[in-house]
Amino acid sequence: MKNDADATHTLSPATFGEPWPEFNDGVTYRDLVRSPDSGLTLIEFYSRRHLSSAPSLGWLQRIENGQITVNGRVVADPNTVLRIGTELVYYRRPWKEPYAPFLLEVLFEDDHLIALNKPSGLQVLPGGLFQQRTVLTQLQWRMKNQESLLVDQESCPAPVHRLGRGTSGLLLCAKTKLAKTRLAAIFADKTSAVVGDRNFDNEVNKVGKMSKIYRALACGIINEDEIVIDQPIGTVKYPGVAKGLYVASPSGKPALSKVHVLKRDVQNNLTVVQVEIQSGRPHQIRIHLSYIGHPLIGDPLYLTGGRPQCSISETVGETFAEDGPANPVPGDCGYYLHAHQLVLYHPITNEVVKITAPLPAVFLSHESRE
Repeated sequence: MKNDADATHTLSPATFGEPWPEFNDGVTYRDLVRSPDSGLTLIEFYSRRHLSSAPSLGWLQRIENGQITVNGRVVADPNTVLRIGTELVYYRRPWKEPYAPFLLEVLFEDDHLIALNKPSGLQVLPGGLFQQRTVLTQLQWRMKNQESLLVDQESCPAPVHRLGRGTSGLLLCAKTKLAKTRLAAIFADKTSAVVGDRNFDNEVNKVGKMSKIYRALACGIINEDEIVIDQPIGTVKYPGVAKGLYVASPSGKPALSKVHVLKRDVQNNLTVVQVEIQSGRPHQIRIHLSYIGHPLIGDPLYLTGGRPQCSISETVGETFAEDGPANPVPGDCGYYLHAHQLVLYHPITNEVVKITAPLPAVFLSHESRE
């Protein structure tokens, strides 16, 4: 089987990863028809319930291609009437996922945690076009290759927070169910505790507190040396994003970012910044820097004001059944954001843990310029 990466890479003891197969295994999505949908036709059901995945024409193509079963039987008639309790399964055929790196550097590891240096371009969890080429898949493959873990029923390697696909740097993962539960509680607690909290310390000073520090390249020259941004973040409907797009919104949830200017590159009209957050909302740094008029260099989505600026196309191509969004989406790469450092109390030992992900060359280059 062909791979899109060379399998002869020499791996250091602190690096792991297996090349991706050319095609994934496809994905199945299950639905159960409930009372409000009884009497709908097959095409009506999918067009109404899963419009964010594809418009009616896209679902029509999938039905006629035999990709949907009704109670275990392939049904190609879009006008089939559905009844309560009917089981529907949509099978998304195997596809060649877009290029994604596969090597992961281990920054810290013990019996409970593993911290990785995630490369830009690698998605953390399955979603959209990336169902196999994810950090989670590499973690699961690593567990299977370590025979000693196979007998440990408590082993549960999984990321406990997310980084955008285009974001590089430190990703904290749990190795056991207990660590995952406790870390999830810490992240949830610190996200909800940002209301009115402007005291960002570089070190943890109480149990459960954490600090995350990022590096970013922002458009334009930021005149202030430090800025505290407390713009709330909410969601709006957006094509290609099923649960809505996160944007700056007065009615959104609290979010707080402390921005510190490290370097002003007047010649290239950009500013190198350090941004500190406690846990955080999805795409918080991208949204907040955009909100103050300094979006990330190369960001294809958040251009200004913390909201997207792109046209919404209603046209559908003949190959829409392959599931490809036409507009920029949060997972698109091109921006420069790096999760640089994490400080927190260890969820099991209660010791202070400080982990740093080395800066990519592009950041070192800009920071070293006079």
